Amino acid sequence: MGDARASAQAAGAMGGAKSGAGAGAGAKGGAEAKSGTEAGATAGAKGGAAAGADASGRAGGAGRAGHRLTVLLTCAMAFSMLQLFLLGALGPRLVAELDLPPVLLGLTTTIGFGTAALLSPSAGRVVDRIGPRRSLVLLLLVTAVALGLIGAAPGAGLLLGAVALGGLPQALANPATNKAILAVVPAERRGGVTGMKQSGVQLGAFAAGLPLAALAGGLGWRGAVWTAAGMALLTAGWTWRLLPADAPQAAPRAAGSAGGPGAPVAWLAAFSFFLGCGIASVNTYLALFGAERLGLGPTAAGGLVAVLGAAGIAGRVGWSKAARPGRAEWLPGGLAAGAVGAAVLFAGAARTDGPAWAWTGAVAIGVFAVSANAVSMVLVMQRSGPGRAGRDTALVSAGFFAGFAAGPPLFGLLAQSGRYGTGWLLVACEFAAAAAVAYVWAVRDRGRRGAEAGA
Repeated sequence: MGDARASAQAAGAMGGAKSGAGAGAGAKGGAEAKSGTEAGATAGAKGGAAAGADASGRAGGAGRAGHRLTVLLTCAMAFSMLQLFLLGALGPRLVAELDLPPVLLGLTTTIGFGTAALLSPSAGRVVDRIGPRRSLVLLLLVTAVALGLIGAAPGAGLLLGAVALGGLPQALANPATNKAILAVVPAERRGGVTGMKQSGVQLGAFAAGLPLAALAGGLGWRGAVWTAAGMALLTAGWTWRLLPADAPQAAPRAAGSAGGPGAPVAWLAAFSFFLGCGIASVNTYLALFGAERLGLGPTAAGGLVAVLGAAGIAGRVGWSKAARPGRAEWLPGGLAAGAVGAAVLFAGAARTDGPAWAWTGAVAIGVFAVSANAVSMVLVMQRSGPGRAGRDTALVSAGFFAGFAAGPPLFGLLAQSGRYGTGWLLVACEFAAAAAVAYVWAVRDRGRRGAEAGA
């Protein structure tokens, strides 16, 4: 019996030892499992961090590429019209050195924009055929040649020929830049990018009115124009390096009516015509008005154009971002109405010989009149039918350029006889006509959409 008790105790001890060994093995397995889990978690965390860093790098690269594209398109728009802003800002120097009458200074604008207006209807098809990269490089190269010829002009003949050549970059600018935006920029960012690139036109006005006009004080007006030509060549090279090769173009679509059912192409072209008449008169004669009537020096008179350009940059970016569907339709009329007040300020400056009125008017022209053109481009991109944005852009641009061609000669006749006050009132009437056209279209468009919603 004692032996049996001893045997039972020995068996229990052996069982306990085995249980302890099992527990130890379980503990060791658990530790190894925990270690494996922690290692897996660490590896997963490292992999996730690497993937996040890679995604962040790709997003940052895409953001930088988008910023470079915006800067490039802004520069292209600036160079497309730089020659005419330079002729306006350097007008007092050109009139004195080349013995040009004021009415011929207005004729330069007429020739440049008349050429652009004639070329614009086909410019959209050309851009569709050769692609935005080659179109933008062509724009910048022709700009450089035109500026070089202007700087070499001994008189009115070569000057006017060079200005006519500069009409080609103007005709290409909006179709090429809009096509690039539609191809690359997401829909939610197009309004802001469009406003930025349209502000390039006013960047050109600012460059002509301040740094290049100041440079003309040291190098002469020819040296300033040749400097601008060299900058255009450098930008052409940058364009070729930055933009991807143009994709093979599909066969052109059959021509149809301008735009889709909601596209306001004809109305915006008429609006742009009257708007262009007024803006072109301001661009061409504001510096000369400051020098001849208000007693400003050539650099200060050019500063009026620079102030207009700076205000136009801010206005175009801000109003284009605000031009969302439902609001964008009403903005052109309101902005053109604001421009009427700006022209009245110029008339007040002519009546009182007060420069303060002119400086205030220059800011107002930039905020209202110049910004209205950018909003019209946003509307075209919002409302055009599929595959028609480039062509519709060109048609609206043709109206704008036709206005630029028609406005300055009328103003020039008044300026030549010293009737600047009457000239600015004419500009006010042109802006009022633009406001009326835009308002009538907005009312009709609201009625059409209401009828469609109720059908």
